Amino acid sequence: GKHNDLDNVGFTKRHLTFFEMMGNFSFGDYFKKEAIEYAWEFLTKEINLPVNNFHATVFESDDDSYNIWLNTIKLAAEKIHRLGKDSNFWQMGNLGPCGPCTEIFVDRGPEFGCKEITACGPDCECDRFLEVWNLVFMQYDRQQDSSLKPLKQTGVDTGMGLERLCVIAQNKESVFDIDLFENIIKKIEELSGLRYEQQRAELKAAFHVLADHIRSSTFIIADGGAPSNEGRGYVLRKIIRRAALFGQKLTDKNIFAELSRVIVEDMGDIYPELKTNAELIYKILQSEIKKFSANLKRGKVILERYFDASVTTKQITGQQAFKLYDTYGFPIELVAAAAREKEYTVDIKGFEMEMKKQQEQSGKRITDPLAHLDLDFTTEFTGYKELETQSEVTALIQDETVVNKVAADQTCYVVTKKSPFFIVGGGQVPDQGWLIINNNRTPLLEVRYINSAIGAKIKAPIDIAVGNTVTSIVNKERRINAMKNHTGTHLLQSALITLFGKHIKQSGSLIHPDYLRFDFTYHENLNQKDIRKVENLVNEKIHENIPVTIEYTSLKEATNRGALAFFGDKYKPEKVRIVLVADFSAELCGGTHVPATGVIGAFKIVEVTALSAGHRRIVAVTGPKAIELFQDTFNTVKTLSNEFKVKREEVLEVVLQQKKKYRELHTQIKQLKQSLWHAQLPQWEQQVETIDSIPFLFLALKNMGQDELRNIVLELSERKPGFYFVMSNINNRVIFYSILSDQLTNRLNLENFA
Repeated sequence: GKHNDLDNVGFTKRHLTFFEMMGNFSFGDYFKKEAIEYAWEFLTKEINLPVNNFHATVFESDDDSYNIWLNTIKLAAEKIHRLGKDSNFWQMGNLGPCGPCTEIFVDRGPEFGCKEITACGPDCECDRFLEVWNLVFMQYDRQQDSSLKPLKQTGVDTGMGLERLCVIAQNKESVFDIDLFENIIKKIEELSGLRYEQQRAELKAAFHVLADHIRSSTFIIADGGAPSNEGRGYVLRKIIRRAALFGQKLTDKNIFAELSRVIVEDMGDIYPELKTNAELIYKILQSEIKKFSANLKRGKVILERYFDASVTTKQITGQQAFKLYDTYGFPIELVAAAAREKEYTVDIKGFEMEMKKQQEQSGKRITDPLAHLDLDFTTEFTGYKELETQSEVTALIQDETVVNKVAADQTCYVVTKKSPFFIVGGGQVPDQGWLIINNNRTPLLEVRYINSAIGAKIKAPIDIAVGNTVTSIVNKERRINAMKNHTGTHLLQSALITLFGKHIKQSGSLIHPDYLRFDFTYHENLNQKDIRKVENLVNEKIHENIPVTIEYTSLKEATNRGALAFFGDKYKPEKVRIVLVADFSAELCGGTHVPATGVIGAFKIVEVTALSAGHRRIVAVTGPKAIELFQDTFNTVKTLSNEFKVKREEVLEVVLQQKKKYRELHTQIKQLKQSLWHAQLPQWEQQVETIDSIPFLFLALKNMGQDELRNIVLELSERKPGFYFVMSNINNRVIFYSILSDQLTNRLNLENFA
């Protein structure tokens, strides 16, 4: 939907963040006439909706669709509306496939909006006309110069919201009145103690927000999503926080997480992943709301101050909105929702400018200087089968420009017809290696994709031209270690699922030659016993030396076979690559892998951390790095064993005993210090001098920590009100503490000394 649709959810009769989309598709088969006829037949004959209430919109210049509605469907001319590109032209981005669309609307009558039909229509903002079905006709390819190039093969992509269809079929006023929301509304009533039908519009909107947002949040988490500060995770966080804001209008209790159980119960049979992840969903929602509640209270106080300060302008400035976002985690939608209730506006453009400034200052604004290059060829990747490939140079890129020749000592990207260099896939980092140009071995500075071609960045050792033959060589040691870690990651994920349940899902990964990092959803901490189980199972599969095989099949077939896919990744439905470890692991993956698990050698987890509620991270090593770790650990334990003159198995106990003794001695020293400065208090009191009628004392001490300094000034201030400044030199650094007694704050302002 549009970027600002979230602000509408709950307040209109049709907007939702989560809905079930039905539709039909054509890829090079039927087109406009058939698509329109199928839609009309389904609505008027299968669903048996009244024909007289239907209207259609078409793109302003799409005479084909207009004539089909008029001459084939026999829809009256006054019920066919030509609209502009904002309403009836679909495109995913600035480039690529796009085309006009025709939309089907139901006129629900004057009681839902404008009284006069002449003053209303499908493009009106009122609720009288409800869009039911959108038929998109993909017939163009948007070019760099914004021109439209006809596609060789046209397509149809239609979408009809189930909830909106239910509104019409069930003759309900709003999407929130249909049977799909009935159990959620009842649960909100039960938890809040409020009857939905008896509430004023403002509180009904809160019911709507909770009912909608719990559906979207529950499904996103079940699919492997998690609240975060970027990307899809931030969208989820915005939805949850908006629910928290509206939930407080109904009750002080945190009821949002409890509502997820209704979704699981109602839809778990159709979507079994809901039942599998039920506890994870509940705990993530509960934790996220709890964390936000404290910020919500503080942020609302600040927001109220902004409202009071803006009575004349009735507007929250961009700077104010950004401070609420940056300091208290208030998404702009929450600020807008709160402002709308008070009939205030928000300077959205000003907010976006502040956001842009922060991104530029923090270095997050990253542009790709090679994105504009339009290369007419691709590079054949040979790296699955070989680490050395001889091939012809098909392009040279220097200073972001495609050239035919590059002089010696100049930096450029060399694009070849074939290349063994792996770029990215399944979280695996790019290869390193060399190019051999006329017997000159040149190290790579970088390898990357340039559109669909592979570019190797080098400093040219000699003059090089398009058409020359070069040899690309992958750094074998780095590649093999990366392969070990990549296959090890697949074994790790399968081990986690085997030991702890199918609700575990990958949420991120990094495959480096030196280590692997695996992020996953799990609502409990892994203890040492759990970690040992995971390591044992992975190493067991390594020792079995199971062949690792690669298969290509359709996405549907792979899914039916239980192959795991990474949430968020896009796969071509007609062809996917499955990496198989027989009877243990099957994953869709484009990375490089060892031929058999035994090549990995060994697997060792070195770190387990919590990223957020319900999300964990494991860092592990394999192969040479695992052996290196074992050797270093053994040497460390052996050294400690010799130092303490105990057996290796007794080292841990001895170290813990030493740590206990250290704490006891530290406590004794602290007590001695306290006794020492307590004894000096009378002497320090005598050193207090009066300056401008304010008692003042400056002390320079040694080896006193911050806690001691604080206690000293508090004790002195309690004995005699005044201004005390104490500093200490400890561990080669100077710390200080000062205090002004409450009785004297009206006579001396310490801010003047800041």
